[in-house]
Parts: sequence; structure tokens; C-alpha cells
Amino acid sequence: MADFDLVVIGGGPAGYTGAIRAAQLGKKVAIIEVEKKLGGTCLRVGCIPSKALLESSHLYEASSHGFKDRGIVVGDVKLDLPAMLTHKSKVVDTLAGGLDGLMKKHKITRLAGQGRIDGPGKVVVDGAEPKTLTTDAILIATGSQPSTLPNVVLDGNLVGSSTEALAFDAVPKHLVVIGAGYIGLELGTVWRRLGSKVTVLEFLDRILPGMDSEIAADALKIFKKQGLEFRLGTKVTGVKTTTNGCEVQIDGAEPVVCDRVLVAVGRKPNTDKLGLETVKVETDKRGFIPVNEHYQTAAKNVFAVGDVIGGAMLAHKAEEEAVACVEHLYTGYGHVNYGAIPGVVYTEPEIGTVGKTEDQLKEAGIPYRKGTFPFAANGRARASGTTEGRVKMLAHKDTDRILGVHIIGAHAGELIAEAVAAIEFGATSEDIARCSHAHPTLAEAMKEAALSVDGRTLNM
Repeated sequence: MADFDLVVIGGGPAGYTGAIRAAQLGKKVAIIEVEKKLGGTCLRVGCIPSKALLESSHLYEASSHGFKDRGIVVGDVKLDLPAMLTHKSKVVDTLAGGLDGLMKKHKITRLAGQGRIDGPGKVVVDGAEPKTLTTDAILIATGSQPSTLPNVVLDGNLVGSSTEALAFDAVPKHLVVIGAGYIGLELGTVWRRLGSKVTVLEFLDRILPGMDSEIAADALKIFKKQGLEFRLGTKVTGVKTTTNGCEVQIDGAEPVVCDRVLVAVGRKPNTDKLGLETVKVETDKRGFIPVNEHYQTAAKNVFAVGDVIGGAMLAHKAEEEAVACVEHLYTGYGHVNYGAIPGVVYTEPEIGTVGKTEDQLKEAGIPYRKGTFPFAANGRARASGTTEGRVKMLAHKDTDRILGVHIIGAHAGELIAEAVAAIEFGATSEDIARCSHAHPTLAEAMKEAALSVDGRTLNM
């Protein structure tokens, strides 16, 4: 008999979620993680610590500049960056400890080291205590790492990725962000709120590639108003470090001199040193592992989920894939609806999105109707002083089925959940319009956007 029913390589959101679900189904499970903490990039140096800094920086800016208009007068507000970073670390440590507790609760064997496949049904743990495990099935969930550009070397100090940008020991006077996607904008706004001059360089002629272009255009206006500087259509050809900081070289323009550089141009899969060749699994030209609809690789009983298989590199997408993979393996059924996977940009205001963008519908020739409603016309938004942004709903012209919802505004990351559920259950805009939404709430903007699809908003 094998040592385990399932060995999971990688302890991030996909890995630990898959391990827990398999254990819930009565399987003997081991999980291998090279880092000291479980949680992967998301918990250690990604989603969670960045949100801690985003929230803290927002509170700092509000107390410094925003309270007076609300009748709250405070004295001199000072930034204690070490304390802010300590709070971030405590959040990470607490949640990582919680994951350790979950492994024990579900009787999952946790092993420290680098997991490596060594032929069918065998996994080697390279670490302080090397060992070889036998298993009936293997789940690869090793995640991803930051990418860079040609001639841009990440030195882990002045020129870094999101990992370094989460732990600057001082507020940069001038931070250059290369890339205007989710990560670059989130961390750029953190340091802008804390006092940095922030310049965002983007190769494309727009920000937030892949997002609905109207919402992205709204976001650009808001971020410019907040003080972020954007240089779109800009090709970075290299970065030089000097005694005074960094020099970002640009094709056809003068270089930009700054203190630090954040490179946020995407991520690449962690598929090296996995021993894939021992089970005759090959990656594609970008390093991703090809899988079938049940997340099975070219090798029998070797599966892969999350960032290593491509698609949207989102923790919740990875978790859904892990559950679907494990459930299909042990119950015969598992499914992910990729049309109902939300995305959130945790800037201020937030941006939430799910389903098709208007650009995609136009390109595909799908007939649709559009409804929008601004937060400026929402009572709760007015009372809270958060009137920027809007809800945009796209519904099929003939069936009225909701095809996509895109929100820019306060708490968009929470509001988008209603739209996710609506798309998952095949709801129409009429269904949302007929649902009672509590007054006064920001969620009423969703109802009004649904009414707008039919041209009958009530409050505008």
C-alpha cells in the first residue's frame, strides 16, 4: 500500500484547500511546502499583506486629510512605518498559524522542503530531513513568481517585485511602477498615500489590461486626480542602479530617475525542479502545465491546479480548481464555472468585475443591453462621502441573462459577490431588479443598474 492517498506539492491556497477537501473525503493526505509558513504567495507576500497595507495607508491618508470635512479635527498625524509593517506581519503570522491548525484538525501530514516527483507514485522531499513518499495521486499546486522584463534585473533591493514593495524600510521619495495592472496599481497607491511621488509606466495605451475599458478609463481619471502620474504607451528598455537610486530607461524618451522601482509586469509559473520529466509531463512554451477538464496532466494520477496551469492568477480561482479536482478524483464530479470567477482591484475606490466585458461582447458579436448607475446618486454613498464610481451591468439582449457586471466604487470587492451569484445561477437583470435591496445601502446601486438595463431607473 502507498504511504498516502494524495500528496500535494505546494502549500498555497490551491494546495492547502485541495488537501483539506481530500481529507474531508476520508483520504490520507500529505502536503509539502518549501517555505516555513503555509499560505503561499497570497498569504506571505501577496494578497493578505498588501491588503493590510492598503487599509492602513487609507486610514493614514483619511486621518491626515479627510476627517476635517466630516467634522473631526485631529492633531498632527505622523506615520510610524515600522508599526504599520509590524501590524502587516502580525496579520500574516496569525493566519499562517490558523492554517497550521487546520492541517492538524484534518490530520494532514505536513512536510517541510522542496517537493519533487521521482517517477509514478513517488515524491521526494528535499530538505533538512529528506524522504521519499509513495502515493496513489499527486496534486501540483506550486503557484507562481514575479516576472520581469529584458534588461530589468530584480536585485531584491532598489529594483524589486511586489515582495520588496511590501516591506520598504522607508517611504520612497519617488517610486516608479512598471506595469499598470492590479498589483502595480494597488502597491503604487499604498506608497502614494504614505507620501511617495508615484510614476506608473505602462507599455499599453490603457491601464488594467483585460478589464472593461470604460471602467478602466474611469479608474484612470480617479487615480490621476489622486496624484498618481501615468505614462502610457511607454516601453521600458532597462533599469540601471546608481549611487543615488535608479534610472529607468525608456525607448525614445529621457530616462526616469527615482529612488526605487517596482516591477509589476505579471507572473510566471513555478514549474522548475518538479521532476515532471520523470512522469513524462511537459510544460508549454510559457512554462504552464497542460491539463484536461479534470485537471489531469499527461501522466496518470498526476494533477495540477492554480497558477501553474495558467488562466487568471487568482487565489480564489486556484481554490475552486483544487476542490473541483479533488472532488472529481474521489466522487466523480467536480466543476468550475470560469464565467463566474470575480476579480477585484483593492485600490481606493475598489474595482470589482465578473463575467464578460463590453469589449469582449462587441468582439464576439453578442447582442447585449447595458445598464449603469453612479454612486453619486446613491444615498448611502452620499452619506459616507464615497460618491466616486458606478455599477455597470451587461445583459443579453434576447434572454436578459446577466453576462457581466463591473463596479468601481467603495466596497466594490464585496458588492461584486451578488453579481457572481447571479451569473452562477443564470439570473437575469430583471431578477436583480425585482430583488429588494435594503435602504440605504451601496448595494442599491446594483438594483438600479439592473433597472437601467431596461431603461427604468428609479433614482436618477
